[in-house]
Amino acid sequence: MTNRLTLKAIEPVTHDTHHLTFARPDGFAFTPGQAVDLNLTREGWQTEQRPFTFTNPGNGETLEFVIKSYPDHEGVTEQIATLTPGEPVEISDPWGAIEDKGAGTFIAGGAGVTPFIAILRARLAREGTLEGCRLIFSNKTEADIILRDEFEAMTGLETVWTVTDQDDPGAGVRSAKIDRDFLAPYVEAERGKFYICGPAKMVDEIEATLKDLGVDAGRIIREDFD
Repeated sequence: MTNRLTLKAIEPVTHDTHHLTFARPDGFAFTPGQAVDLNLTREGWQTEQRPFTFTNPGNGETLEFVIKSYPDHEGVTEQIATLTPGEPVEISDPWGAIEDKGAGTFIAGGAGVTPFIAILRARLAREGTLEGCRLIFSNKTEADIILRDEFEAMTGLETVWTVTDQDDPGAGVRSAKIDRDFLAPYVEAERGKFYICGPAKMVDEIEATLKDLGVDAGRIIREDFD
């Protein structure tokens, strides 16, 4: 089923990421962590669908997304960055494999953090704390970290920031790939779930590494975000 949304507001989050707020259609429901296929209604773009994840907790009168744009691709995300309030878009019914199945470690690469925004916001609103939850978030550079201030302010959430294309990040940010050596200390300390979302190659590698470190497959929840 196709649902038409009207953009209420768009504002920058980072140098290449925007927060979009849409009016919510009556009766539209989703589970935090779910995504939809979205297409623009602009001429020439109606058939170009892309998956995006809701970032609001699931209640309220709006539907919200945090979307990273890739201007050099001349694609849908470049167009999304130029949307103006009042413009319509179309979305599919919600889908997705990631949802809150208990406290644990959330491992994200780039825009793959978006399902975790909704899940962690909803859990914090429900429980009052994110005790037992950890976010490991990998980006190319420190400037690419989405909603860093909000994550660091979430009660009980442990945050681990790492970058792969910057040799001298600021305080509190590591310069390292998420590999076996990186993950081993967290596997030893963590008995909860492991949620992984990011580019397919990254997700495959991290899942294999976790299993190699002794994490049972039933504790791993994954979603590719290519």
